[in-house]
Amino acid sequence: MSKDMHKEFSDNIDREVAKLVDRANREAAQAVDRALGRATTARAFDTAHWQRRLDELLTTHRIPGAALAVLTGGEIHELASGILHTGTGVETSTDSVFQIGSVSKGYTAALVLSLVDAGKLDLDRPVAEILPDFALADAEAARTITPRQLLNHTSGIEGDYVNDTGRGDDCLARYIDGTRVIGLTNPPGATMSYSSTAYNVLGRIVEVITGLTWDEALKELICDPLGLRQTMTLPEEVLRFRAAMGHMGEPGEDPTPTPLWNMLPRSAGPYGGISATAADVVRFARLFIDGGTAPDGTRVLSAAAVEAMLTREVEMPDQWFLGAHWGLGWGLFEWDGVRGFGHDGSTFGQLAYLRAIPEKGLAIALLTNGGGAAPKVHEALCRELSAELAGTTMPAFGPAENPPAVDTAPFTGSYKREGFLLTITARTEGEGVLDLRYEGVEGLAGTFDPLVWHLTPVSGTPAKTVFAGRRNEKDAWIPVVFYALPDGTRYVHFGVRATAKSA
Repeated sequence: MSKDMHKEFSDNIDREVAKLVDRANREAAQAVDRALGRATTARAFDTAHWQRRLDELLTTHRIPGAALAVLTGGEIHELASGILHTGTGVETSTDSVFQIGSVSKGYTAALVLSLVDAGKLDLDRPVAEILPDFALADAEAARTITPRQLLNHTSGIEGDYVNDTGRGDDCLARYIDGTRVIGLTNPPGATMSYSSTAYNVLGRIVEVITGLTWDEALKELICDPLGLRQTMTLPEEVLRFRAAMGHMGEPGEDPTPTPLWNMLPRSAGPYGGISATAADVVRFARLFIDGGTAPDGTRVLSAAAVEAMLTREVEMPDQWFLGAHWGLGWGLFEWDGVRGFGHDGSTFGQLAYLRAIPEKGLAIALLTNGGGAAPKVHEALCRELSAELAGTTMPAFGPAENPPAVDTAPFTGSYKREGFLLTITARTEGEGVLDLRYEGVEGLAGTFDPLVWHLTPVSGTPAKTVFAGRRNEKDAWIPVVFYALPDGTRYVHFGVRATAKSA
């Protein structure tokens, strides 16, 4: 045997031994979990009951179609209801593919952590060391922002920069060329403000380090090892499967199909461009329940990388919308003292939800094709499933029966970030004490009709005051938080984004 052949043989043996060790460690850990009652559930999954419940909720809330996948007791259960397209009447099936929107950010974060595992990326070195041409309107911020800040949404980069840079493999490189005009919502590290733009920067980092497109890296480093055969990023891949059409409509209305299947450009991939079945989303979530290994024992992420993604990095000003804290890619929550993670996603007319409780071996993915009341369907199913299968209580959010009295004067005025204006005014009658008017300005002026939320106080402290907002009685309550930075700058946290007071 030649020296090269001997080395290759030895390397293969080492890899197989590593797989066996990983599998043995995982099985041992699962045995301990079972002994402690953590990874198993007391009750079996009642497929007929949950199918009836899914059907009922979709009918009640006028959602055209949805797919639900639940991991419990080590098994994945799949359900589907309704139709994929109101114009065609094609039924939703468990193998139907939906757009998962910003749930995609968890996949991009996993890609980034795989590069950390490989010793190819330091999360605390400036992005500019990897992307020398990376630029923002604030030159100093561009020199200092780190991948960690991109992952945990503390970079301050304006979050909603959409730029259609074409279908070519250079779309992300061209997107990053355009960020030089993008400003900041806040100084880097000062507060948490959700940024899709930041995740596209992370996607470009993946490309530069791996020499692959983001799409190829996702397939080779995440999808293939996990066996995610119905997870994809390009429309020509989606065409192989039954695909959901998005629908738009207000709560209580019958929604109508969107004019196009997907109105996001290819450059939106890292922050929102993945399509998948509900079961594949749960299979991805299982990676973080099983400590970084695939079901066949293949190690995809180190246990340290998984723990890093599930460790609190920053406290959320809004403690309810996507969790109380943010990790490296996931929103983090605790229900009855038990840690969980998740993410929501929305595209034009499709909404996706993922929640997982690793200690209980539970993951829930709900994918819907529209309807303004989809959040209510998610909330009902997630609360009931987590109670039934994990014994945990998902907290509800909304005002108390007798809301506290708060001084609203400090909150009224204008709050502005690039492309959006939020105007807070006192309300003299009807529900709530404040109105929040949300509208597009500058390049987004006239792209949508202004929206108004009525705000009711929930709690108030010297540090922050929390309101519950909704547009009408058919809407779900959403958190609106007013707070100030140490330098005295006032902010409103709305839709997980920080917007500074401008007037």
